[in-house]
Amino acid sequence: MALLEVQHLKKVYKNRLGTNETIALKDVDFSVVKGEFVSIMGESGSGKTTLLNLLSTLDVPSEGEILLAGKALSKIKQTDLSGFRREQLGFVFQDFNLLDNFSLKDNILLPLVLANTPYKIMEELLQPLAQQLGIEQLLDNYPYEVSGGQKQRAAVARALITQPQLVLADEPTGALDSRSSQELLQLFERIHQAGQTILMVTHSVKAASHSSRVLFIRDGRVYHELYRGNQNPDQFTNQISQALFVSLDRGE
Repeated sequence: MALLEVQHLKKVYKNRLGTNETIALKDVDFSVVKGEFVSIMGESGSGKTTLLNLLSTLDVPSEGEILLAGKALSKIKQTDLSGFRREQLGFVFQDFNLLDNFSLKDNILLPLVLANTPYKIMEELLQPLAQQLGIEQLLDNYPYEVSGGQKQRAAVARALITQPQLVLADEPTGALDSRSSQELLQLFERIHQAGQTILMVTHSVKAASHSSRVLFIRDGRVYHELYRGNQNPDQFTNQISQALFVSLDRGE
């Protein structure tokens, strides 16, 4: 059974007077199985950011529906959306979105604090996660005292601390050097192998090669997909690159 179902999604933006329309998504239709690691690739303006905003409930579709674990996101009351995002979704951003006046520990625990989680439970959730991500010695440091890769690990810990059904990652390697990017992608693979469902938007072929499936979006539609299967990341990188080359070569 699919954990995430995206059904005939359309998003139209209108100007203030309603005289001009911009169609960001036309007919997006796909599903994500529980425990899958899916990447979404597309050029600027292809609709992938709009899609991520809809999946994260930061925007609403013009047509179509999104279901998470069988529940339609459109049925969630406006007053319950913040709690839904905090409890069911984890977010990893390109620019980390850490608070500089909070330690890494406080940044990671923030979703649990907002949910009024007892301190003992917060500690029980934090310690094994920090150890898994290799930041247990950095928890008392502030974001400006650690590297970009370490900041992103803290951001991943914050995304996972609530044990969400789905992690949404928006260009998570975009602000990292090549070594930190590779370490983060290997970390994502381990998290995925442990059963976490991840959906990542990326323009990087290298990043997408670590996922189990890649969806290609253009002009507001998903036009192709690739499965990694038993390929290693290097092999899958070649397949993704070939798919992009063929698409450009055909002028599609």
